[in-house]
Amino acid sequence: MVFGRSDRRIRTSVTPMALKLLVAGGFGVGKTTLVGAISEIKPLRTEELLTEAGRPVDDTSGVEAKTTTTVAMDFGRITLREDLVLYLFGTPGQDRFWFLWDELAQGALGAVVLADTRRLEDCFAAVDYFERRGIAFTLAVNCFDGAVRYPEEAVRDALDLDPQVPVIMCDARERESVKHVLVSVVEHALTTGITDRRTAAV
Repeated sequence: MVFGRSDRRIRTSVTPMALKLLVAGGFGVGKTTLVGAISEIKPLRTEELLTEAGRPVDDTSGVEAKTTTTVAMDFGRITLREDLVLYLFGTPGQDRFWFLWDELAQGALGAVVLADTRRLEDCFAAVDYFERRGIAFTLAVNCFDGAVRYPEEAVRDALDLDPQVPVIMCDARERESVKHVLVSVVEHALTTGITDRRTAAV
């Protein structure tokens, strides 16, 4: 005891900031895998088996080995720092579940648009969705085994992305690779928000 007080260190609790991010992209591009690779909790998944009845509406070309599909969302959580927690919401990839996107997008800081260079056109809709709604996003190319690796600028040109949109090559199975993508989304979203506020003030 010193001057009647305990000399034990006073611990101050930190209330972390919680940010919501979406993980979007085409059917079978690796959204569920990405969320599962990074989540520090057991991810919530809403996967169902693909059926013959769904074949006329689910395009499985290029992902013929896929047997399940997300019908609502994937959910995971990752603590990037003591004061920063990310909540990840993976969107369903098929057109018939797009009515869920507006609900999932509410309150989102930004998004990952996951792309597969073998089926690059499948991410057009997600890119258009976030551009139209002014939601900052990072384009993450999931480098599948055996897929041709294209340079960043070739992907950017093919998708006609704005110069400020980050394009990152990643492996959705690898935790550190996914973490790099998420950090990019947060930084880009915060930078975009600051720029927008400054522009509005002029």
